[in-house]
Amino acid sequence: MSQIRYLTAGESHGQSLVVIIEGFPANLKIDFQQINKELARRQSGYGRGGRMKIETDKAEFIAGVRFGKTTGAPIAVLVKNKDWENWGTKMSVQAVEEAIEKIVIPRPGHADLVGVTKYDLDDIRNSIERSSARETAVRVVAGAIAKQLLKQYGVEIFSFVESIGGVEGSGDLYQKLLNKEEVDFKNLMDLAEASELRVNEPEQETHLKEKIRDAKKEGNTLGGTFAVIAKGLITGVGSFVHYDKKLDAALSHSIMSINAVKGVEVGAGFATAINPGSEVHDEIIISNGSIIRKTNRAGGIEGGTSNGEDILLRAAMKPIATLMMPLKSVDLSTFTEIDARRERSDFTAVPACAVIGESVVAWALAEFYSAKFGGDSIKETVENFRNYKNSIHSGLRKNFGSHES
Repeated sequence: MSQIRYLTAGESHGQSLVVIIEGFPANLKIDFQQINKELARRQSGYGRGGRMKIETDKAEFIAGVRFGKTTGAPIAVLVKNKDWENWGTKMSVQAVEEAIEKIVIPRPGHADLVGVTKYDLDDIRNSIERSSARETAVRVVAGAIAKQLLKQYGVEIFSFVESIGGVEGSGDLYQKLLNKEEVDFKNLMDLAEASELRVNEPEQETHLKEKIRDAKKEGNTLGGTFAVIAKGLITGVGSFVHYDKKLDAALSHSIMSINAVKGVEVGAGFATAINPGSEVHDEIIISNGSIIRKTNRAGGIEGGTSNGEDILLRAAMKPIATLMMPLKSVDLSTFTEIDARRERSDFTAVPACAVIGESVVAWALAEFYSAKFGGDSIKETVENFRNYKNSIHSGLRKNFGSHES
């Protein structure tokens, strides 16, 4: 079984972020321009803070790729922090002689307090640096490479923002996807890609921007909901045999691992607890000689295994925890109550979170595809996939027999 994995390192204001990727097959052609485009997508979006004006993220490959193709060895990629120039002393790896101000006031909703408690620290700066969503830049790099692997299997991944601060920006598109209603999906995704807020109802973008501007004036922040869709999945990825090999569990974990995400739905999600079974389960029908589901309320996964329908995921991102109108906190140096610390931050980052959602979903799917079809080279991997794909077309008729007269 082929296994892929990655490890990230680096701090928000350190010299650079690093990702090491292991297990990718040899001879996978890498589209470097597309990877940098994914990094730019992560940095875009109305409501972002000042950091995005400083950084222009670029992926610097330093190992595992030669002449534009993977070698089969571990891949190492750097994303440098331009802001390091202003933080060299504060974030020095070596000890420094000058006194550096320690951060002693934690922000509610951040990892500040739990970090210093868990790691026995006397400066919240260490918690701030590693728990920052800046780390997701190299996770997007890993996801971008995973997308290029998934393309070999015909899998594509999309996202759109559904709402911000309770204001909808994409109507009932997700519900239509659950019901498999006719929609111009490509056009709607093009609209989302062109939108500063990744919404596909342009007339709503003005209302959303007004909502964000109002929050900014109040020193507040906004969360929202977004959807991630994977198209082109083959039946049989994942497993119901072992609890830790369920595809929906892995995808939920991937989304929940993103900073500030507090909820995930697979398919119809929480609505399945409200509606009767006749309005929840997807009827199985024959269309053009193939067995399909009439609807897709299961979100493309049944019994922890892909069923050939689109993967549909919806997630909720909480408001950014750094407020310009801070909440109450405690000064740890005096154990007295005080306003929480301000730190440079976004006012909303839901569009960026949706892009990161694509990346982590891509990685999770690539893990499952690699486990099922993986080999040492991309040729071997693709051949394994094609053999399986060809076998499932005739498998049901062969195993159960044809009852046609």
